[in-house]
Amino acid sequence: MQQPLVGRQPELAILEKALRSNEAELVAVFGRRRVGKTFLVREAYAHKIAFEMTGLQNGSTREQLQHFTARLNYHARPMLPFSAPRNWQEAFEMLIIYLESQLKEEKAVVFLDEFPWMAGRKSDFLRAFGLFWNSWASQNNVVIVICGSAASWMIKNVVRDKGGLHNRITRRIQLMPFNLHETEQFLKSRGVRLDHYQIIQIYMAMGGIPHYLKEVEAGKTAIQNIDQICFSPQGLLRDEFMQLYPALFDRAENHMRIVRALANTWQGLSRTEVLEESGLADGGSASDTLEELVNSGFIDSYYAFGKKKKELRYRLTDEFSLFYLQFIEQKRGEGAGTWERLAQTQPWKSWSGYAFESICLKHVPAIKKALGLSGIYTEASVYYQKNTEFGRGIQVDLLLDRNDQAINLFEIKFYQSPFVVDKNLADEFRLKTAIFKSTTKTNKQVFFTLFTTFPVIPNEHSLGAVDVALNAECLFENF
Repeated sequence: MQQPLVGRQPELAILEKALRSNEAELVAVFGRRRVGKTFLVREAYAHKIAFEMTGLQNGSTREQLQHFTARLNYHARPMLPFSAPRNWQEAFEMLIIYLESQLKEEKAVVFLDEFPWMAGRKSDFLRAFGLFWNSWASQNNVVIVICGSAASWMIKNVVRDKGGLHNRITRRIQLMPFNLHETEQFLKSRGVRLDHYQIIQIYMAMGGIPHYLKEVEAGKTAIQNIDQICFSPQGLLRDEFMQLYPALFDRAENHMRIVRALANTWQGLSRTEVLEESGLADGGSASDTLEELVNSGFIDSYYAFGKKKKELRYRLTDEFSLFYLQFIEQKRGEGAGTWERLAQTQPWKSWSGYAFESICLKHVPAIKKALGLSGIYTEASVYYQKNTEFGRGIQVDLLLDRNDQAINLFEIKFYQSPFVVDKNLADEFRLKTAIFKSTTKTNKQVFFTLFTTFPVIPNEHSLGAVDVALNAECLFENF
């Protein structure tokens, strides 16, 4: 039975507006593999799609054209089947003839999925598609949806195209993975009811990718599900990493080298450090690779607090890639029970702390909502200081620099039970606040904010050391 669409309300609204508008629409939908782009478009335009085609990965132009012809024969059902065209211009001329017979008061929808795969290096596809749009589609009652998993390719070759598609995109959707609220709703829609701590564990291992989350089974804990999905011989994610990047990028080995380099550090790397650790040569190609990974949502770039014009750093933010490289790659051959054994080790503790910090960084709007800051402009960043007058440095997991002359300084802790602040921790928190104020020389009010998995139990040590205490419940709020 087809599962209902969960979330995606802003994206559905965009697609609905395209259908209701009085003009032709060219909608670009992009997002990483398995994030649900195809499902979204088919749900939004159910029974309205006049023609749909999915590009063939690594297919030659001839193979793509043969596939196009098969899809056209399927949709048009002519008395005599169409013969394969010689090139893409002929193919779009055939499509025009068919679509003109379909035009009515309601718009006809054309859905070209995995659009980048149709545009081979020696293909005339993009030129022919640009001609199709400019000479016919833009003047008719149609919605053309082009969709691709190679987000960076879509941005570079379609959204920012300087040729026939320049400024032709009328609407764009970058489909992101589910946040924790959407993940919980998705699991519930499939009969999986887990508490928030269990859901966080699953999210840390596979992120908010719907296709991955479909594998989660009811009646099993997070540890049991992760063990089955990631480590068993039949597990969906056991070999996913090696398929993921080649499906999205040319020269994917360079992207994977950067991801591997970033997986080895919790603090992120500068561009120079990324190149040193990955062994890539400096130049435009390396810059393009980094940009493609950022655009596709695998890594994030950020400036540390107070260093807006220099020291751009990169951090691996794709939960599955980090989990694979930390655990699955070396342990996938050990079979059932692997994750149950690993889930209490020191490597697990180190990984879980970093993964939980990364989740918090992705859910800053939910954290702002919990702090009552939704209407206040803030800039989220991190802060590192190696040597100070206090004889030691500090690391700030998350920092919210607020426009109301205040800063929230976060300490993020992943624990399996309610959190208790003892005297040593209280002294540590006070020292961190003092070092931050001294080294940054900020004149803003600094609120030390403790963010934990479960609630903080107030005591004499937390009073005065912790100004604000939040826990993971707020991450599940709809924002």
